[in-house]
Parts: sequence; C-alpha cells; structure tokens
Amino acid sequence: MGRDMTDRKRIDALVGHHAERLSARLQAHRAQLFPPDARRELRKFTSGEAADLLGVKDAYLRKLHLDGRGPSPEVRTGGRRYYSPGDIQALRVMLEAGTKTPGAYLPGRRDGDHLQVITVINFKGGSGKTTTAAHLAQKMALDGYRVLAIDLDPQASLSALHGFQPEFDLLDGGTLYDAIRYDDPLPLRDVIQKSYFTNLDIIPGNLDLMEFEHDTPRALLQRDGSLFFTRVGDALSTVEQDYDVVVIDCPPQLGYLTMSALSAATAVLVTVHPQMLDVMSMCQFLLMVSNLLGVVADAGGDMSYDWLRYVVTRYEPGDGPQNQMVGFMRNMFGDHVLNHTVLKSTAISDAGITKQTLYEVEKGQFTRSTYERAMESLNAVNVEIEDLVQTAWGRKHGT
Repeated sequence: MGRDMTDRKRIDALVGHHAERLSARLQAHRAQLFPPDARRELRKFTSGEAADLLGVKDAYLRKLHLDGRGPSPEVRTGGRRYYSPGDIQALRVMLEAGTKTPGAYLPGRRDGDHLQVITVINFKGGSGKTTTAAHLAQKMALDGYRVLAIDLDPQASLSALHGFQPEFDLLDGGTLYDAIRYDDPLPLRDVIQKSYFTNLDIIPGNLDLMEFEHDTPRALLQRDGSLFFTRVGDALSTVEQDYDVVVIDCPPQLGYLTMSALSAATAVLVTVHPQMLDVMSMCQFLLMVSNLLGVVADAGGDMSYDWLRYVVTRYEPGDGPQNQMVGFMRNMFGDHVLNHTVLKSTAISDAGITKQTLYEVEKGQFTRSTYERAMESLNAVNVEIEDLVQTAWGRKHGT
C-alpha cells in the first residue's frame, strides 16, 4: 500500500508538471500569434466575398463606392477593395432600409419571433462538434444575425478558437457557471464578452463548469426549489431581446449541464462522424438522451423543439465505408439528416493550428481548390441550418 501511495503521488506530481509546462508553452504560442498588446481583429474581406455575403453583385458594391454611398472600403494595390465586418454590417443596414423585402439584408428576428437556441451535441469526441458550432456561429454573424455563442464544454475549445486561454484569461470566473450557480448567481450580462466578430458575442468556458455537475446533486438533496434543468433557459431569458440566435457547444457527456442546455434549446444539432464505432456510440447516446430527457419532461421541462438534425462531419466522399454509413443514416433518419455534409479538410484543421476558423484565415494560405472545397461545404451546411431557423420563424430565407 505504501508503494502504491508513493507511486500515485509521483504520478500526480508528474501530471501536474506536464500540465504547467503545456500551459506555459500554449501561452507562449498564443503570444507569438497574438501579442499581449495587440488586439485580435478579424481580417477584411474582398469585395467579392462581401458581395457574396450580402447577396449582391460585386459591380453593385463598386457603384455604391463610386457614388459615395455606404462605408468606404480600403483600396489596396490594383484598386482591390476590402471591407471590414463592420463595413458589411453597415451596408446591410443601408440596403435593408432601401428595400421593400423585409429581411433581405437583415435576416434576424422580427416582432413575434422567438429566440432560436441551437444546442450542438455529441457523446463522442472527434465528431467535429466544436468546429461545427464555431463555424455556424460565425457564419450566422457574418450573415447579419445577432449571435451569442456559449462554450459549455469545460475543455473550452470553442473559447480557444475565439482567443481565450482559460487558465490565463478566466482566473476570476466568467463562464456560464457564474450565471447558473445555485448560490449568488451573477446576471448573465456580466459574463458575456464581445468577440472580434461583428454581431458575435461569446460566453467562454473553463473547468469551473464542472462545479455545476457537483453542485446539482446537493441542490436536489436540499430541495432548494430551483430546478436544475431550467437554469440555462432562465439565464438566457434575461438577454433574449439582444440576440436572434444562441449557439451552445455542449460537453461530450450527458450531465446536468447538457440536460439544462437541451431544456433551454429550441433546436438540436447532432454531429456524426460516419464510421461504425461513432454511429454505435451515437446510438447509446440517443438512448440515454431519450431516457433522461423523458424524466425531465415528466418533471415539467419543455422538451419540444422546432427541429432536430444530424449533420455528417469530417466526411470523405471517396471513402466507401463512409458512403455506406451515410446512406444507412439517411435511410434510417430520412429528412432529419442534413442534405449537406462537412467535408474533412486540411484547410479547416490547418486553420485550427493558429486558433482560427476557415472564415478567419486568408484563402491565400491554401491551394485554391482546397480552400474553396472546404468553404463551399461549410457554407452549404450553415445556410441549410439558417433555412431551418427561418422556417421556425414562419418564413423562407430572405422573405
């Protein structure tokens, strides 16, 4: 027994030493990419990219510029025009004011529309859950929606993609846990942070979120009168007028956090890597979700959703077994599987090395075909989800 305890202490010390070294190295890596005195900013978009985001022709943007209407783009070598995300949003506001088609340029909520809360879930790591959530939140922000992204995963990968290193940036809290804790919760507005994306705010995550998993059993025993599964929804209700869409990146486990997020949700997006082991894991996950949320529903939780969809991620079209698995899923779940897939791409993974998404990096960093193939895949999936949001509001996209 003495030897076992000694070994355990040595292992604890070793793991702690490794954690400290890794954290310091990651901090140095971040400082190299984004120096402490530098403010992280999103790149500017070419006039062609801006036109695509707005749904107009590049020539029309050029005419607006020549006529002195709207924000003035940055003009670089060869007369190329570049627009900041703020410029694009200003153009949206101007164009919306001049159109007779409501929502053509500002597609967000109108009077009577309910807040869309999309939970992105999967029980198994490596399914592309965080990548999907991050690109969805950013694309909707670029498309003119007011978006709040919530990192509910203690591993905080969504936070890292948006410039937060939890052990350095969140020393005094600042996660959703602070707003849903049972003792002295903070107003949700106090933990919301502006991101460098126009229209996108974020609530970062860290290991503090695990405290909710520990606190809830005690609260249930004490019967303090607060139902755990209402806490995320109650917190969101205090800021719902500020946003059109909330995207929640859930942890890869079905604990109290995930169940509370699912109770607050209006829609569920399940990421699936099309391989047998992943689909088997998803089967177990769905059985657990059904059983546990049935209990929550019996206790008064709202388990009705506008939509539930499965999105195939990290898909390789040339892989025969993957194609068979995708066909199997479409046969089983029908229209509940999104028509489009997120392709496996070196462009997406390479962007992640610098803690960025594909919407942030310059296309010149990749071969043209690699970049365009990945971007087309992501855009198709995200636009399909936007169509589901619009349908939930009782209209078609852009009408």
